[in-house]
Amino acid sequence: MTTAPLTIRPSTADDLPAITAIYAWNVDHGTGTFELEAPDLAEMTRRRDDVLGKGLPWLVAERGGQVLGYAYANHFRPRRAYRFCLEDSIYLAETARGQGIGRLLLAELVARCEAAGARQMLAVIGDSANAGSIGVHRALGFEHTGPLRSAGWKFGRWLDVVLMQKSLGTGDSNEPVDR
Repeated sequence: MTTAPLTIRPSTADDLPAITAIYAWNVDHGTGTFELEAPDLAEMTRRRDDVLGKGLPWLVAERGGQVLGYAYANHFRPRRAYRFCLEDSIYLAETARGQGIGRLLLAELVARCEAAGARQMLAVIGDSANAGSIGVHRALGFEHTGPLRSAGWKFGRWLDVVLMQKSLGTGDSNEPVDR
C-alpha cells in the first residue's frame, strides 16, 4: 500500500475545523502552549485572519485530505520596531508526531518568512522538557538563547519557556527594507 504524499501548503478557511481540533488537543494534553482553555472555531478563525491580514504565512501539512499539522508566524511583539522579528508556532495532530512533519512545516515557514523580508525568527517553546520542538528548531539552525524559568503554571506544575532564535536572510548585518 502506498502512502499519499505529504503536502505543505497555505491554509484555507476549510482547514479551520481541523486546525481548531489539533490546537484543542495540544491545549488539553500538551505543554507546548500555555493556553488553559481551547479556543473555539470562531476564535481560531479570528487568529488566522489576523496573521494573514499582516501578510504573514499560515501553513498546513496535509496527507490524503487530512490536515496533520499547521504552522504560522506572527510578529514577536506589536510595536513597530519588532516588524522584522517573527515568532513561529507549530502544532501537530497527536497521530502525526515523530514523522518529520514539524520539521517540514518549520522549514517552509522559515523560507516564506525570509522571502518576505523577515530578519529574525524566534521560537518561544513551552516546557524545557519539550525535546521534540527544541530538537526540530535546533536541526533547522535555531540557537538556544535562554530559558525563562517557571514562567507558566499548567497541569499542576511550573513550566519553563525555552527561547531559541535564528537569523533570516542577512540577519542584522545591514539595514532592512520595509515592504
